[in-house]
Amino acid sequence: MPELPDVEAYLCALRNHTAGRELLGLRIESPFLVRSVDPPPSAAVGRRVRSFARLGKRIVFGFEGELFFVLHLMIAGRLRWKTRGVGLPGRMGLAAFDFEHGTLLLTEASQKKRASLFAVQGAEALRAHDPGGVEPLECDLPTFEAALCRESHTLKRALTDPRLFSGIGNAYSDEILHRARTSPFRRTRDLAPEDVAMLYAATRATLAEWTGRFVRAAEERFPEKVTAFHADMAVHGRFGEPCPACGAPVQRVVYAENEANYCARCQTGGKLLADRALSRLLKDDWPRTLEELEAGRAGSRAGGQ
Repeated sequence: MPELPDVEAYLCALRNHTAGRELLGLRIESPFLVRSVDPPPSAAVGRRVRSFARLGKRIVFGFEGELFFVLHLMIAGRLRWKTRGVGLPGRMGLAAFDFEHGTLLLTEASQKKRASLFAVQGAEALRAHDPGGVEPLECDLPTFEAALCRESHTLKRALTDPRLFSGIGNAYSDEILHRARTSPFRRTRDLAPEDVAMLYAATRATLAEWTGRFVRAAEERFPEKVTAFHADMAVHGRFGEPCPACGAPVQRVVYAENEANYCARCQTGGKLLADRALSRLLKDDWPRTLEELEAGRAGSRAGGQ
């Protein structure tokens, strides 16, 4: 799922390609994409794009007259810039946004169509789509600590809760926790002040590093390969490969549609996290689906345990 660094790269490219341009046509191919009725998405045709913004992992297109598109790419949704009028690619094509100088394609390489597009009128309606998490690259340490410790969760769960932190998902939470040298399943209520400060620094450093890298690339060309897996990541997507810090094999815990990648030597004192107690912890603390996670809903007994 595109996270904060990926979405910021898309925003950079979208501003370069379409800011100030008139939307000449909108082709919606998938009936599952549009999740709102009034106003219809077609109301944007003939209006100029005035702004782009990020709400968590959502991309916001701002048109003239305070009309907004709120696009959530979910796992497999991607944006591509093509020549004007290009056809939608088979089953992957969800929508095409036609401009005078090119077409923005929305695709989703998955049989289960999870990407969503809402058209909303006015700033108040737009605010209803904000999950409410603090911006990790903008908040100070006290604000970060207040969000982190607001509820009793595992660190992995807290970092990926969109009501607590904006834009962090599976990939970058793994990288943040590895940089902080702490277990994904440590409880927020067990942290000392110095632990919170270390996690705060790791969060900002990790997100700033990857955001800067992707935005610089997007300034040169539209992002063509947005993925959660990169060869130079420390632990995410590197199960069984050597940890770049200590050489121990990267471990992985999978629960429902979520996973955590970690280095046992660097993060858990050499302990492998695979026992019945951990299974109970995950069941209590994690949503079973990505839709529930993005909506900020945990399992049956999660929250203020």
